[in-house]
Amino acid sequence: MALHVGQLVQPVPGGIGRYVEHLVAHLPGAGVAVTPFSAGTPPRPPARHHDLGQPHGSARYELWHRLRRPVVRVPGDLVHAPSLAVPPPGRRPLVVTVHDVAFLRHPDSLTGRGVAFHRRGLALTRREAAAVVVPSRFVAGELAAEGVDPERVHVVHHGVDAPPFGRAHRVEDARPYLLFVGTVEPRKGIDVLVEAYRALRPRHPDLRLVVAGAAGWGEPPDLSHHGVVPLGGVDDATLDALYRGAVATVLPSRYEGFGMPLLEAMARGCPVIATDSSSLPEVVADAGLLVPVGDVDALAGAIERVLDDMELRWALGDAGRARAARFTWSASAAGHRAAYEAALAA
Repeated sequence: MALHVGQLVQPVPGGIGRYVEHLVAHLPGAGVAVTPFSAGTPPRPPARHHDLGQPHGSARYELWHRLRRPVVRVPGDLVHAPSLAVPPPGRRPLVVTVHDVAFLRHPDSLTGRGVAFHRRGLALTRREAAAVVVPSRFVAGELAAEGVDPERVHVVHHGVDAPPFGRAHRVEDARPYLLFVGTVEPRKGIDVLVEAYRALRPRHPDLRLVVAGAAGWGEPPDLSHHGVVPLGGVDDATLDALYRGAVATVLPSRYEGFGMPLLEAMARGCPVIATDSSSLPEVVADAGLLVPVGDVDALAGAIERVLDDMELRWALGDAGRARAARFTWSASAAGHRAAYEAALAA
């Protein structure tokens, strides 16, 4: 199988980059031989990596989307695009992973050029993909609404790893903190979280709000308030320690295709609070607290429950660990293999 790993060449690989790295690591265990390829070499290239050479980046992607050339000519019986950068596979079957359709539901979360790029990628997926992988039933429903044949769609949840303790996190004091992890952009609802946090500060003056994530597209939320600690992007060891030390991880997103930070937090026994929106109830189930989208009072109330009730905090931690244990990368790799087999059979 030829796997496009171009996301690893991007300045900020993000969540899709983490997904690609896990595919490279775990698919061989499911009996899938992986040939990674990209236009350019990642900082940590996977074994057997094929560099397609020039053109790099957006120039190549424009050729792929507009002209369907140059055809990918690397070993593999099918081509897997793990995002909507969709390469022309030639005469081989094409598999595409669609993580969400935020570019349709929340176009303000991308540039105009980004929206157009993703729209073309979705059109190519609808027309050419023999199989489509999605991370949640929610996204499967979104694609059905956009005219993608449900018979070609395979729901394959992401997995999660819970590594040993990392080194000390960057906020070096013992005061309690809430944690947000993700791209800092309007779709994530950080503005609502900041307002809920500010409402709680008079009763919890030592509480901090730690924001771990790189800036995304759109007008950034105001993080200049007292007690808010914007860290930007952090490495894996620091992120691990942040999850383990937080009172709760809070993801008040308006739209998510999966919600990996919640799963990562639950795997480490960190209570989670999220919105009852899009895919998030599917990931959290009854292992966390869910609140309506955009409801500052409900979010503040859920946070205060966790702050004030140690028994609830421990119960959510235990429930989260049990829930996260159901999401493994080995099971995800097996689900991807089933999608590949379906594509080859088609």
